[in-house]
Amino acid sequence: MLPLLLVCSAACSGGSGGGSDGETATGGSPAGATGVGDRLFPQAGNGGYDVTHYALNLSYDPGTGRLGGTAEITATATEELGRFDLDLAGLTVGKVTVDSASAATARSGTELVVRPAQPLGRGARFVTTVAYSGVPELLTDADGSHEGWFRTDDGALALGEPVGSMAWFPGDDHPSDKASYDITVSVPDGLSVVSNGELVDRASAGGRTAFHWRTTEPMATYLATVAIGHYTVTQSRTPGGLPLYTAVAPGSDDAGTTAALGRLPEILDWESGLFGTYPFASAGAIVAHLPQGQGGYALETQNRPVFPGDAGPPAVDVVTLVHELSHQWFGDWVSPSSWQDIWLNEGFATYTEWLWQEHEGGASVADSAANAFADSANWAFPPASPPTAAQLFDAPVYERGALVLYELSRTLGPSTFATLLRTWPAAHPGGNASTADFTAFCRTLTTKDLTPLFDTWLYGKARPAGL
Repeated sequence: MLPLLLVCSAACSGGSGGGSDGETATGGSPAGATGVGDRLFPQAGNGGYDVTHYALNLSYDPGTGRLGGTAEITATATEELGRFDLDLAGLTVGKVTVDSASAATARSGTELVVRPAQPLGRGARFVTTVAYSGVPELLTDADGSHEGWFRTDDGALALGEPVGSMAWFPGDDHPSDKASYDITVSVPDGLSVVSNGELVDRASAGGRTAFHWRTTEPMATYLATVAIGHYTVTQSRTPGGLPLYTAVAPGSDDAGTTAALGRLPEILDWESGLFGTYPFASAGAIVAHLPQGQGGYALETQNRPVFPGDAGPPAVDVVTLVHELSHQWFGDWVSPSSWQDIWLNEGFATYTEWLWQEHEGGASVADSAANAFADSANWAFPPASPPTAAQLFDAPVYERGALVLYELSRTLGPSTFATLLRTWPAAHPGGNASTADFTAFCRTLTTKDLTPLFDTWLYGKARPAGL
């Protein structure tokens, strides 16, 4: 993610976690916990199951703002479950079934509590179907930014970092639980729907058109998106054959944006040379218009990042495009285990900006590092430990996170550091990683003692005497 002020917005899936009422799992821990225990977002995500697939079949009316349909959630129980929760903000829930049998439900804040007709055994694969409808909410984060479901002049845009996906579909809303997706949205004829993955079908009937998008690679909930509106769609391929799908809202096709998007193949090839083969089946971009004061940030939604079309001209600049595309490796392919690990997304993306600027004949990486070192804002807290959710996307996460990588490049040397850039994304393919995973991985690449480096640059509170 990249906020315009930096030219990111400020959620949480997975196994067991925080407390709940009712049954207990083996060992006495709560069964079907209401959160995964993320330090910054303790109620995000849910315990007791692992989602493997979401099938969303939805219909949207831009005139009323009403969204409705069903979410079919395929999961595996990681413990015995007499109940479990789904994250859902607002919206009216209709019938809920578990393996086709009606289930009892209750609402508690953003928790949808589900009690299946029969308890689920540990290891059981089950399918929960939720019918729901209503006008999705726009959520305000702790840092004052917005996420969730944005209504636009001619449609809508869904952005979900960190907890916004629960505004438009029920799920296990934490990056630690990744799944494949089928997203089908019906809209009035003449509008387009753009989402993650690949467009596998488009069918029209009765004045409406349904767009079916499929993501087979694992994806965190916060990276799911839907863009509805009058988009100019361009389909092409990179020289290596990677499909590109780009959608630009009317009025955002300024010369600078067109030029930046024209460099997509070049940037993807350059980043693939640094980080390894591009990890997904397609790439692209979405340039969308949001209401005044509601947007203001780019987001690395999987396959095709979203850019704020009302920010320009240009609506998209090359450095921001470089940043968001690098997230396809750092954040999308390898996602954070918890939200305090977000520097693994943003530090790598910021360092990629530095590399690109040097590649383009601009500031050297050393000069970018020196500027970041001199900025007192980057020393407010250690990058691996944002104090609160409101500081999740503050400067230390980005630029001091990049300084960690700069120091690693100097300590490891250029050859070993290049190996780190290529092999780190491959070490957790389609999965999750923590800061501890990263520091342990770095130690496998060298016989040098990296503890002083990490103690100072990653965990230290005070600014060192110098670079």
